[in-house]
Amino acid sequence: MSTHRIRLTLLSSLLCCLLASTATADVKTPAIFGSGMVLQREMDVPVWGWADAGEEVTVSFRDQKVSAKAGDDGKWQVKLKPLKVGQPGTLTVAGKNKLEFKDVLVGEVWVCSGQSNMGWSISRGLDADLEAAAAQDPEVRLFQVPLTTAETPQEDVNAEWRTAAPDNVSSFSAVGYLYGRQLHHTLRVPVGVIMTAWGGTRAEAWTSPEAMAKTDALKPIVDAWDERAAKYDAAKAKAQYEAAMKGWTERAAKAKAAGKPAPRRPQMQGPPRKDRHHYSTLYNAMVAPLASYAIRGAIWYQGESNAGRADQYRTLMPTMIQSWRDAWGQGDFHFYQVQLANFMAITDKPEESAWAELREAQAMAGDAIPNVDAVCITDIGAAKDIHPKDKQNVAKRLARLALVDIHGMKSITRSGPTYKSMEVKGNKVIVTFENQGSPLVSYYNEPLTGFAIAGKDKQWVWGTAKIINANTVEVSSPEVKEPVAVRYNWANNPQGTLYNAAYLPAYPFRSDDWKGITVGVVTP
Repeated sequence: MSTHRIRLTLLSSLLCCLLASTATADVKTPAIFGSGMVLQREMDVPVWGWADAGEEVTVSFRDQKVSAKAGDDGKWQVKLKPLKVGQPGTLTVAGKNKLEFKDVLVGEVWVCSGQSNMGWSISRGLDADLEAAAAQDPEVRLFQVPLTTAETPQEDVNAEWRTAAPDNVSSFSAVGYLYGRQLHHTLRVPVGVIMTAWGGTRAEAWTSPEAMAKTDALKPIVDAWDERAAKYDAAKAKAQYEAAMKGWTERAAKAKAAGKPAPRRPQMQGPPRKDRHHYSTLYNAMVAPLASYAIRGAIWYQGESNAGRADQYRTLMPTMIQSWRDAWGQGDFHFYQVQLANFMAITDKPEESAWAELREAQAMAGDAIPNVDAVCITDIGAAKDIHPKDKQNVAKRLARLALVDIHGMKSITRSGPTYKSMEVKGNKVIVTFENQGSPLVSYYNEPLTGFAIAGKDKQWVWGTAKIINANTVEVSSPEVKEPVAVRYNWANNPQGTLYNAAYLPAYPFRSDDWKGITVGVVTP
C-alpha cells in the first residue's frame, strides 16, 4: 500500500473515532422527556438519560438544580423534589452539551393502555366531529407510543408530546383523551396522557418477562410460546406464504372481474418471539421505556382477547399490574380497568358466559392487590360491534374513581351499585348492595331485569326482582322453591336494568362459586 493511501486510511480512521467520540459525548434523554411534557405534581420526579461514563449531568427546573454522574454504562438519573402546579417552565439537562425542554407543565399524568377499545380514536367514536372541534385544551398534553414489539426490554420510543388540539386528538385514544379532559376540567390542573395500546392484544404481552417467568400459574403460556418458537422454520413459513399469495392473487383477480371485494391478503408468519401476542413483547417495547416516568396511575381497557381464559386472568391481571409497579418503583399507584361491555347475541335464558367470568376476574383484581378497581359498562355495548362508540361515558366512569379515591371529592358518586351479600328467606333471595350513597333505581322505572336464581340443582332461571329499599333487591321465581344462589347480568350481552340514582349501572355478580366454563383453559 502506498504512503499516500496509508495516510488517507489513518486520517479516515481518526475522523471516524472523532465523530464517534462526539456522538457519545452528547447528553441524551428518552423521548418521554421533551418540550410540552407534563410532570407529575406532588411526588419525586425522576429524570434520566445517557452520557459519557463519569460525565456530570445537571437537571434544572424552576428553583431546583440536581446533578448526577453517569455510570460506567453511561446511564444517569436524578430526582426532582415534589413539584406544584404553576406557570409553564423550561427544564434543562446540561453536561458537555445542553438540552432545553420548553413549555413544561406540572399536573396529573396517566398512562392509558390495553387493546383496541383503548386505542379506538376520537375520529372513530361518538360525536367525533364535535369532540375534535371542541379540543381547545392547551393544558392537556398527549404522548402516543408507536406500535412495536421487542424480544428484550427497550429504553426508548419514537414519540413526542403534543397539545390537545383538533388535529392531534382525532387520532388519539378516545378514552385516554376524554379521561384526561375530564380530570383537567374538574381539577383545573394540567393533565398528561401517555397512550400505549394495541388492538387485539393479550394481557400476557403487556406483562414483564420476569413476572411471567416466576408465576407458576402462567407457565403454560410461557411453555406454549417457547415451544412454538423452537419449532419455527423461517424457510417453511416463507414457502407457505408464497403458496398462499399465489392462491390469493388468483382469487383477487376473479373477485375484481366480478366486481366483488378482494379476499383478505395472506400474512407471512414471522418469528414467534416478535409476535405482538407473545408474552412480554409489548411490555418490552411499549411499557419498559416509560417506566420510572412519574405518574399518578394507569387506566386499562382490555380483556376481550383473554376472555376464553377468564379463570387464568384472575392471576394474570394482578401479575401484570404488579410487574408495572415493580418497574416504576413508585409504590402501588392506582390502576383502573374497564370491564367488558355487553356484546354478542342476547339470550332468552340464563347460561354460562366466558365474558361474564372475565368481568368477574377484572373485579377480583382489586381484591388481590391494593388500589385496583374496574368500571362497569354493560349498558353501553352493542350486540354486533365489539367496539362501542360511546367512549365518553367510559372516560367519565373512570374519572369518577380517580376523583373520589385520589382527590377526595366525596360529592361525586363513585360508581354503580356493587354486590354486598345475599340472604335466603323462604323462596326469596334478598340481595344487599353497596349503592355508593345513591339509592337503587330501575332504568327509567322499567321492570327490573337481569336477575337469575338457582337451587341446589344448579339450574338457572330468570327471577322476578323488585327494589324493596335504598340498597336491597328481592328476587324469586315459582320455578325455584328453595333458592341457594343468585346472579345478576351474568351473560355475554346482559340486559339488566338495575342502577343507582346517579344512573350508574350495577356491576355483574354471582353469589355462587360453581365451576366456570373457563376453568382449566390456560394456553392461548
